[in-house]
Amino acid sequence: MRPFASLAAIPLALEKFPSGHNVQSMSTSTSILDAYSEAVIAAAERVSPSVVNIEVHQEDKRAGSGSGFIFTPDGFILTNSHVVHSASRIEVTLSEGQKYQADKIGDDPDTDLAVVRITAPNLVPAALGDSQAVRVGQLVIAIGNPYGFQCTVTSGVISALGRSLRSQSGRLIDNVFQTDAALNPGNSGGPLITSHGEVIGVNTAVILPAQGICFAIAINTAKFVAGRLIKDGKIQRGYIGVAGQNVPVHRALVRGHHLDAGSGIFVVGIEQNSPAQRAGLHEGDIIVGFGDRPVADIDALHRMLTDSQPDVNTTLTILRGTEKHVLRVVPSLL
Repeated sequence: MRPFASLAAIPLALEKFPSGHNVQSMSTSTSILDAYSEAVIAAAERVSPSVVNIEVHQEDKRAGSGSGFIFTPDGFILTNSHVVHSASRIEVTLSEGQKYQADKIGDDPDTDLAVVRITAPNLVPAALGDSQAVRVGQLVIAIGNPYGFQCTVTSGVISALGRSLRSQSGRLIDNVFQTDAALNPGNSGGPLITSHGEVIGVNTAVILPAQGICFAIAINTAKFVAGRLIKDGKIQRGYIGVAGQNVPVHRALVRGHHLDAGSGIFVVGIEQNSPAQRAGLHEGDIIVGFGDRPVADIDALHRMLTDSQPDVNTTLTILRGTEKHVLRVVPSLL
């Protein structure tokens, strides 16, 4: 049996490579590392002045903290709903240490997004990117205040696109990014940015005790929600007043009625004087369509009601026994 080479023999073995081989490899590795480092440094330096620490008080007692980022020159700040939802007083600390009282403009627990505002001079807004252009494997950088450590920078990649994350209200948040950029308590509400320093997500959650599984709400969703919150203080969503559960639909019914989905919502309850009751929906019906789109489950119906305009007449396609019926329903404001 041939003995293992000793550690002392390794330098001698390396000397057998052509002159300059090891130096060139080391130089290439260093240049790659430098390019990566320079990208992270430049992006962090560009966005860090926009990142704030948010401290929340309830009845004059400190109740927690999180992160946020300035996105307009006149002091509007994006953060998570769960950071500020129940706050009686909000204090914002800028990257250079100045503290300001903030007003809550509005929050939306269904997307875990909120907007607060401060009045302060010379604010630096972060540039908002386009989350539709994001690709799996793309370098991303997270900036926030985990455990109160101000302007902490971590980096990683986009691990997956199009994830769904259930909010504290029970609804699904769609188009969520999964990333392995390290997030910790206190990062909530901070920006997830590209190597060019554009915000493409709002950091919102981690899975504990897993490592490297973190989530950010797409900035295109945040733009829409922030605009509505600034305008109205809340997001208006459609409501029809149904309690249901997801069920499979028999294959014979799917084929016979040319349904686009093999599942639907079994109606187990209908609220009194609700749009569903006025439409003629019965307990035991199976909802399989809303408007011109198939309804495969409760989360799909929630998404459609969010997209729909309240007080507009639309169709509700149901199975009642083996028969298909189309009802007219007018969702109201939630």
